[in-house]
Amino acid sequence: MIPRRPVHLSVAWAAVSLAFVAAPVRAADPETAAAAPAAARAVPDRERARMNQRVFDRVWSEVRTQYYDPDLHGVDWNEARRAWRPVALNAPDDRALYRALGEMLDLLDDDHAGVAPPAVARRQDALRRRRAAIGVSLRPEPSGEGYVIEQVRPGSPAAEAGVVAGWRLIAGEGALWTPEQDIAEGRPVTLALVDGDGAARPLTLTPRMMEPAPAFVADRSRPGVLVLTVDGFELGLGRWMGEQLEELPPETDVVIDLRGNPGGRLAEADAVLSCFLPRDRPWAARTGRSGRRVELRTEGGCGDLVRPVGNDVAVLIDGDSRSAAELTPAALQEAGRAVVVGAPTAGAVLISQETRLPDGGRLSLSRADFVTSGGVRLEKRGVTPDVAAPLTPEDQRVGRDPGLEAAVAALAEPEPAKAAQASSLPSSNAAASPWSS
Repeated sequence: MIPRRPVHLSVAWAAVSLAFVAAPVRAADPETAAAAPAAARAVPDRERARMNQRVFDRVWSEVRTQYYDPDLHGVDWNEARRAWRPVALNAPDDRALYRALGEMLDLLDDDHAGVAPPAVARRQDALRRRRAAIGVSLRPEPSGEGYVIEQVRPGSPAAEAGVVAGWRLIAGEGALWTPEQDIAEGRPVTLALVDGDGAARPLTLTPRMMEPAPAFVADRSRPGVLVLTVDGFELGLGRWMGEQLEELPPETDVVIDLRGNPGGRLAEADAVLSCFLPRDRPWAARTGRSGRRVELRTEGGCGDLVRPVGNDVAVLIDGDSRSAAELTPAALQEAGRAVVVGAPTAGAVLISQETRLPDGGRLSLSRADFVTSGGVRLEKRGVTPDVAAPLTPEDQRVGRDPGLEAAVAALAEPEPAKAAQASSLPSSNAAASPWSS
């Protein structure tokens, strides 16, 4: 028997304790790649060229035969092969190879279509294990020339060196270290950093072994409020959430923090919704390559809870809430079951599956489209909060959390869920084109 791969609602990047990494730095087009400096045009040896070919052909073929849209969003995939295969085959290292693959996949205009080089895939696999780390999470810049530091883990080498959220990591040509490279305990890495004032801050950090950060955290420090922070829709989330909600007094408000959450397992999204919605309630529909539409209904899975809880709920979102972390608040919002607080989400809402590549890298590819139970396609649109509470750089600098404050305040209002009933999601008749931003 061939084991079924878990269905994911995640974009082509995942958090690791070292970095929050998307596809590697990319060239603008094949001609740009061909015009790279001499160091980047080094001829790969025979073994490297052979592996480049295997990896490229696997990615190209997988898209051609498995992508959820048989028309590939109108992209001439044979022309893409002619343009990018020579660049990929001549790549002297992983960075150049995955740069070419990523740029080719960008033609699909799909956040879920992406590749992770072997070093990044290894860090993703070790996400919840003890491992060497420097303690930063990164978000790629649209230019592809660097990353923004989103979080710095307390007690990490980065924190001890004075690195703060909002700094940038330069990863263009000539960078000494980029996320495509491995790190190891005791082996220093030099980072080309730029601080919030634009000043260069090159730093050499020595990775050390660190315990993994928990995927789910419950905070009961505020009277009458339970804050559940979810870093990803990982295995066990529904069971954990059920445990937190079991025996919870009905007057206790619940805040679910999905900010920075890249998504994850579809089954866990359903389990979370089952904590708050009745069993067998429609919450979305998916359509795969064949065109067959499948309605998704809550199936239970919220730990040992036999029925959904009735506590008032707020869900925190931001621009880095993606996929399952968008469908979940959208479903609760449409059901009038939660007030959604924060900033609009990323609009990256497709079902994806991952494929291991011959060199140990990873391909993430969309296998199905999604609409909410109300008929709204969230892809390229995202979820609009009922209460806007964006996080500013100044908030980040001083440790202020206006989103959480707004969520707690919204729940303190009489009948807070009524705000969600006047949802700001458009009707299905007003849904924009799939390609609008």
